[in-house]
Amino acid sequence: KLNRVFILLQKNIAAMKEILQTERCILRELTPEDAAFAFELNLDPLVFKYTGDGPFASIEDARKFLENYDYRKLHDMGRWGVERKSDGKLLGWCGLKYHPDLEEVDLGYRFLIQHRNEGYATETSLGCLDYGFNTLNLDRIVANAVKENGASIKVMQKIGMQFCKETTLHDQASVQYEIFRKIK
Repeated sequence: KLNRVFILLQKNIAAMKEILQTERCILRELTPEDAAFAFELNLDPLVFKYTGDGPFASIEDARKFLENYDYRKLHDMGRWGVERKSDGKLLGWCGLKYHPDLEEVDLGYRFLIQHRNEGYATETSLGCLDYGFNTLNLDRIVANAVKENGASIKVMQKIGMQFCKETTLHDQASVQYEIFRKIK
């Protein structure tokens, strides 16, 4: 019974901070209660390799990061937790981030290794593009990936993004893809 109560409580917390839904997922704000998830996600060696983001030193450090993550309040966008509708499990994150220095909005995603290659990155990225174009009225969204990260580049291509330019991320050769709002 306690497990059932915990799942219901978890779903109620998530519903209060929901951003959007896709067929299989709810995208919601990450909260300090998601610290163990964030800690686990950043332990993946591919995260270091492709993003330059190091692991959190502890679950408490992840909690502090999430407590201070106020990107949504500042820009009405952010990196959102991807929760599977069928069981409430957090699978990763996906979302939009504004880079004022570049005057660009970037689409990003990161999933636990056991949930990669299941279509979640493509599905939630399409949801984020729809949100960006139809809710935030953006004209252009970009995504960046290290050239070696073929899986991430494949997602960009599957969601309709086009190659824009070569660039450098974290001292690594990278590419940028872009997509524009369709004029109706």
